[in-house]
Amino acid sequence: MSKNKRTFGKKAVFHTHFFFRKFPALPYILKWLLISSIIGILAGTASAGFLQSLEWATNFRENHLWMIALLPVAGFLIGLLYYYFGKDVEAGNNLLIDSIHNPKETIPFKMAPFVYLGTVVTHLFGGSAGREGTALQMSAAIADQFSKPFKLDRNERQTVLIAAIAAGFGSVFGTPLAGAIFGLEVFLIGKIRYNAIFPAFASAILADWTTNLWNVKHTHYHIDFIPKLEFLPILYSILAGIAFGICAAGFSKVIHWAGSFLKSGIQYPPLRPVAGGIIVALAVVALGTTRYIGLGVPVIVESFEKQLPLYDFALKMIFTIVTLAAGFKGGEVTPLFFIGATLGSALSLFIPLPFGLLAGMGFVAVFAGATNTPLACILMGIELFGAECGVYVAIACIVSYLLSGNNSIYSKQKIGAAKNRRFESRQDQSISDFL
Repeated sequence: MSKNKRTFGKKAVFHTHFFFRKFPALPYILKWLLISSIIGILAGTASAGFLQSLEWATNFRENHLWMIALLPVAGFLIGLLYYYFGKDVEAGNNLLIDSIHNPKETIPFKMAPFVYLGTVVTHLFGGSAGREGTALQMSAAIADQFSKPFKLDRNERQTVLIAAIAAGFGSVFGTPLAGAIFGLEVFLIGKIRYNAIFPAFASAILADWTTNLWNVKHTHYHIDFIPKLEFLPILYSILAGIAFGICAAGFSKVIHWAGSFLKSGIQYPPLRPVAGGIIVALAVVALGTTRYIGLGVPVIVESFEKQLPLYDFALKMIFTIVTLAAGFKGGEVTPLFFIGATLGSALSLFIPLPFGLLAGMGFVAVFAGATNTPLACILMGIELFGAECGVYVAIACIVSYLLSGNNSIYSKQKIGAAKNRRFESRQDQSISDFL
């Protein structure tokens, strides 16, 4: 090698080292931009396919209502699948949260196809379930497969799972900012892991962008009138937040109780969704409506357009608890949106605020209380309904979060910081300790 080439090589190395010393965050940004791009593109594509499948399943079921009679059979097949082949992934979202706290073996890839198939079948035959759980599990199961090829350590793998949750949530609801905060907020109550903030936002934004590229549309909601920010509307918002928090705590407690009751009463797991399927199918026949099964998005939209009766939220809660506690697959979040929005709309009978605004507040506030993610829910309200309602949404979410206590639909959530002094001694415990 000539002297000039050696000199040039030394200068290049010197300039490279100097450049990275001057911009020390650049290697981190480039590394996680690559990883986040992979997570975002794959999670967004998975969400797009999943949303299209759900739309097909919902339309097919509504045009062939006789299929609801086969819900117990569908439940038995789902139960068999998980009992004989999917015990290691049956914990669902709790497995993801537990893996962030204590990373062990790579999350099995089969979680993605299993939960996808189970959720589509649940909706096809008339169960009342959501979609966020499926999107999160698909995204995390796919993303975690890259931990070994990229030789990620324990902390980096935790970041991958947080980013995957952010991507799945942001893409399935079309709310990337809320998705990012949800990923950072959901596993540890009261604390946010800021060293994962860039991967979480990058993954959520890229996943949402990818889902949009696949031309998948999200539901839009509109609040007709938002009152001026004054003392009385603020007071009414606090009262509404109290109702939403009680509702969130009630849902969390009852769904865990129902799951334990069915486990103790029916020893063979595949028979539990059979029992749940029979109850749901008979209830649909008795009520003569499919209003309370599936996602329930048309009813959510309706809650923004007119005042709904009080029993809508209660019936959806019962249908959802029976479906999910019995072992059918799907998420709790979209049913929580339904429960919160219809409860908010009905509260306009007693609380002098516009029913559309109360529906929007309930939409996110019940979710905030049931998942202990108030910041994500505030951002979601702003992303879905506009910044004008931001203060009202924030009041409802914060009050609901505080009133829901140490309850959650996710039993593996840990308490990072107590909500108030009453719970101070309970820090670092799991929600499951209080169930």
